[in-house]
Amino acid sequence: MSTTSTLHTPKEVADRRAQGVLPLVPPGAAVRGSGAGFRRATGAAGGGRAAKLAGPALERLRKGGLEVDEVTTGAPGDAVHLARDAYTRGYRRFLAVGGDGTGHEILNGIFGRATIAQRAGAERRAAAQSATAERGTANRVAMGFLPLGTGNSFLRDYTREGAKASLQALLESRTRTIDLMRLTHSTGEMYSFNLVSVGFTANVGALTNRHFKPFGHLGYLLGVFVRLAQLRPLTFAVRCDEDQEWDRRPCLFLTFNNSAYTGGTMWIAPSADPSDGLIEYVHWGPIGRLAALRMLPTIYDGRHMQHPQASRRAVRHVEFNMPSAVDVMVDGEVLALQCRALDIVPAAVDVYI
Repeated sequence: MSTTSTLHTPKEVADRRAQGVLPLVPPGAAVRGSGAGFRRATGAAGGGRAAKLAGPALERLRKGGLEVDEVTTGAPGDAVHLARDAYTRGYRRFLAVGGDGTGHEILNGIFGRATIAQRAGAERRAAAQSATAERGTANRVAMGFLPLGTGNSFLRDYTREGAKASLQALLESRTRTIDLMRLTHSTGEMYSFNLVSVGFTANVGALTNRHFKPFGHLGYLLGVFVRLAQLRPLTFAVRCDEDQEWDRRPCLFLTFNNSAYTGGTMWIAPSADPSDGLIEYVHWGPIGRLAALRMLPTIYDGRHMQHPQASRRAVRHVEFNMPSAVDVMVDGEVLALQCRALDIVPAAVDVYI
């Protein structure tokens, strides 16, 4: 038996990593070695859907000429550390296999790695360049999605074909530039590509994640009905951009959006545009249980924004005055956070779509 090894210079290794795609597979996945350097993953996200589809999808990318170096997460939060380590080792193209939560972790592993001082310096340098020039730099990050999990909202802004459209974009190296939102809270900061929300939406998400997540979209609806039974007006003090006064109007929910959809198919912010350098802020005033129940179907086609209690504005900066932590939905995941500020990070990353 003979073994053949190929040696690469440091530059060749760095070039390979920059050109290859690094998929991060959702928790519960298993990896089996299959020949020299080839690995196949099967995931448990999406009620087993990822397990059935991830392997064939990644194989199609390999047959299309993409180098795919695969890593597997073992628990929630793993993708943050794996993405951070991969970025440090030279990878610049990433593939989130699963739901929006996997993409959220990857982006936070990449963009959350810098200190505040380092980030401020980078943003000053970026401000002196055009978006076109920035796209050509060696550090430009591109991310693809294989939406095989239970929560897949972001890609719906661009396509209804999900994984099929994403695979085609990866094979054609077709990308769009999108913004990110940076949420500063009492213990740190995190990045969002979809939405940040407080109130009814976050409370539904918290309940769904604890009890109904295996049921997918049906589980979200179950959470909605339980929270409707517990409905009460809420107040969050916020002010945006150059506002001098705090807005303390009672609300059903507040949602700050980079993209338009949540919960898979809910068109919660019809005017949101992930590439416009703005945060779409939707304020929904307090309404009763029956009115909220009647309003629910209209969220799927955007008609909820015609309700007199609905208002919207496009902003770049949001400040929060929260005396304590509350449930906050960030890209479909719910965390207890004491929010302080939300800012747009224009043209932060490229996505394959």
